[in-house]
Amino acid sequence: MNDRKQHVITKAHQLFVEKGFQATSIIDILDYSGISKGTFYNYFSSKNELLMAIFTSLGQQIDQERNKLLIGQDPADIEIFIQQLELQMDFNRRNKLLTLFEEVFVSNDPTLKQYLKGFQLRHLQWIYNRFLDLFKKSHHPYLLDCAIMFLGMLHHNIHYHFMVQEKDSSLKAVIRFTVERVVKMVDEVESSRAQLLNPEILNKWLPDCNKTGLAYEKKLHHIVSALKKHMNEGADQLEHVELLDFIQEEIIHSKTPRKFLIKSALSTLIEISGEHWQTDIQRLQEFIEEFLLEKSYS
Repeated sequence: MNDRKQHVITKAHQLFVEKGFQATSIIDILDYSGISKGTFYNYFSSKNELLMAIFTSLGQQIDQERNKLLIGQDPADIEIFIQQLELQMDFNRRNKLLTLFEEVFVSNDPTLKQYLKGFQLRHLQWIYNRFLDLFKKSHHPYLLDCAIMFLGMLHHNIHYHFMVQEKDSSLKAVIRFTVERVVKMVDEVESSRAQLLNPEILNKWLPDCNKTGLAYEKKLHHIVSALKKHMNEGADQLEHVELLDFIQEEIIHSKTPRKFLIKSALSTLIEISGEHWQTDIQRLQEFIEEFLLEKSYS
């Protein structure tokens, strides 16, 4: 994304928070961001598309910030998960995401509502994938149910905790309390063999994000997580993570994956990789070759 388009997204985000999405006109956006109407429509077909671009931009930012916390860490470390959740909640607060969501909830636009539904489902998918890292394999069939219950518990705990204890309240304490409850809950659900939703339903809920099937996405997720875990501390860590995130984004989320860019990112990773993560790099290379071969026939 070019800098000028990002500038418009940033300025429009500020306006939507200050004035409200419905109350902000395209003329307001033009004046506040200092662009012409022609430039606006070169970037966005409508104000609704601009709002979706804001959500997309914020989603990419939080993905990058959460992933930075995994650099050189064990994905199965529950303390890292708690830190990621704390970062997420603080990010949502700083960027007034709840305010923007409420604007969409009262909107009658079906495209906006469908986009928000996808945005929320992708967050659920992230929680589910992190649960795959945190819990043992025998728990896996029950983790989508547990992820849904966890999100409900977390949101309500935060809401009511801060309603009655605005002063000296600790967001981290609420998150830790909820995480500790879900750890116990996962064991109980697994022992009862009770399953409400099969995780395969994510294929139906997020077809564009699971074009090759949930098992396919899980495989890539675990390869990338393993690589991030094995990275040593150093100046190049961020470059490694950004390359991995780019490859994952292109394969899983892009409607038209750019094969040449995926190959280029992989080549760079191979060149800068350390000896102790050669096995995982080879797994990633084999995965990408399989993916590109499949795409050549589709």
